[in-house]
Amino acid sequence: MTSISANLQAVSARIVAAARAAGRDPASVRLLAVSKTKPAEDVRAAAAAGQRAFGENYVQEGVDKIAALGDPGLEWHFIGPLQSNKTRPVAESFDWVHGIDRLKIAERLSSQRGGDLRPLNVCIQVNVSGETSKSGVTPAEVPALARAIAVLPQLCLRGLMCIPEPSTDQSLVRSRFAALRVLRDALVAEGMTLDTLSMGMSHDLEAAIAEGATIVRVGTAIFGERQLPPHQDRTASH
Repeated sequence: MTSISANLQAVSARIVAAARAAGRDPASVRLLAVSKTKPAEDVRAAAAAGQRAFGENYVQEGVDKIAALGDPGLEWHFIGPLQSNKTRPVAESFDWVHGIDRLKIAERLSSQRGGDLRPLNVCIQVNVSGETSKSGVTPAEVPALARAIAVLPQLCLRGLMCIPEPSTDQSLVRSRFAALRVLRDALVAEGMTLDTLSMGMSHDLEAAIAEGATIVRVGTAIFGERQLPPHQDRTASH
């Protein structure tokens, strides 16, 4: 068994245990393997171990990796900040975008998503911790942006995403994730069909699952510590 395969089993076991502890069906939580800065060979190893969904933060790196793998059975999620001049390759190559924080980005993705492709699944990124250094809309801005995105063609608004500030205070961490769930539930109460809470990473996935996460984004616990981002794309998606 490769280390990546063993790591995937260990992370999957954590997900199952956390879901059961929260009284949830483990199948209601999907694992997104965050493969940013990792070589295509690592993704191939994870795919061989049964992992199907992968997350990338850098546009050109992600597009190159999708081409290198050439596997239509894999699902690719763009999870980094996205500038408007980089929307076309994302619209054309990815299945999901997690970090929508401006209507302009959503509109460009909508217009650039080919009609022969399935609608692009998108999530709104919410800055639940109010950090000025973080991307994402404020909680107060979520309803208006969600309504605007929901009517765009070739997009399917699936839910919300967040990246809380790192903290050893578990009650604080859980409160951030709970705030995202409350926002999602309020939109559902308005009549929106939203099934996704993208939240939780290697260090806090248990807290996220306890508060309703449906996608956890795990990189380090699967692939090891990150390398430096590719130089050619470092400014393109930050």
